[in-house]
Amino acid sequence: MLEFGKTDAPAEPTDETLVKESSEANFLEDVIEASKEVPIIVDFWAPWCGPCKTLGPALEAAVTKAEGAVKMVKVDVDQNPGISAQLQIKSIPTVYAFWQGQPVDGFQGALPPSEIDQFVERIAAMGPGAPDGGLADAVEAAEAMFEAGEFDDALQTFVAITEEDPMNVPSFAGIIKCHLALGEVEEAEAVLNGIPAEISESKAIEAVRAKVDLAKQAANAGPETELSAAVEANPDDHQARFDLSTALLAAGDTEGAVEALLELFRRDRDWNDGAAKSQMFTIFDALDMKDPIALNGRRKLSSMIFV
Repeated sequence: MLEFGKTDAPAEPTDETLVKESSEANFLEDVIEASKEVPIIVDFWAPWCGPCKTLGPALEAAVTKAEGAVKMVKVDVDQNPGISAQLQIKSIPTVYAFWQGQPVDGFQGALPPSEIDQFVERIAAMGPGAPDGGLADAVEAAEAMFEAGEFDDALQTFVAITEEDPMNVPSFAGIIKCHLALGEVEEAEAVLNGIPAEISESKAIEAVRAKVDLAKQAANAGPETELSAAVEANPDDHQARFDLSTALLAAGDTEGAVEALLELFRRDRDWNDGAAKSQMFTIFDALDMKDPIALNGRRKLSSMIFV
């Protein structure tokens, strides 16, 4: 694990949920994946860079003032040359903003405070805004029912919430999760297809979309024993290895499925238009961002990509 926070680095943020440091191992998770939920501003800096010492804290202050409508990630270019090369960072400080997994704005060099504030406000406006209280208590109660296995009651509660707030992302995600838990894949897909376009690309909806995709694949999974034997007989049978990962998912072995896909990616990352990488991202999207399987899988995939 790379170390950060050198003596002459910018000061640590007052709110680590809004401003954090990242590395090559975590960049996909901290920036690309996280930007599907909220805009992410990435500050590329180095301990020896004078202007960075002024720009960094000013950006942190502006991001903190936005109260969750935008977040910030700091990347030490000396410690993470792979990211710098990938994004063609030629000089520092360089700042990029990401939204929905893509860079959407940026600048190089230091800016006056007023322009920094305007930049952060502009990026924050791209996202859904700071979270509000809304029907949070009802959503929390429905989530508790779901965790307790009371899927029908949870479903009714989530549906009631969407009737009160037709743009409530957690409740739509909850409805789909309940249908999947009840084995109602077609119903889950129907709800997914009817979600308002304005919220259809939020992180929570992307997660349940991934769950629906995986549930549909699991229904058509081949026999695990036969597929495992085929891979053992011919390790370069990429289709068999890919199908094995699907069978493992259907059997509930998510970690085994990810390992199979990582091995396929290692052997031939371009096979079937990058199917292994695409499938891994589908699995990661379906899991909680802090799930150990997702965290470890993303780190391993990142290490392969940035080799």
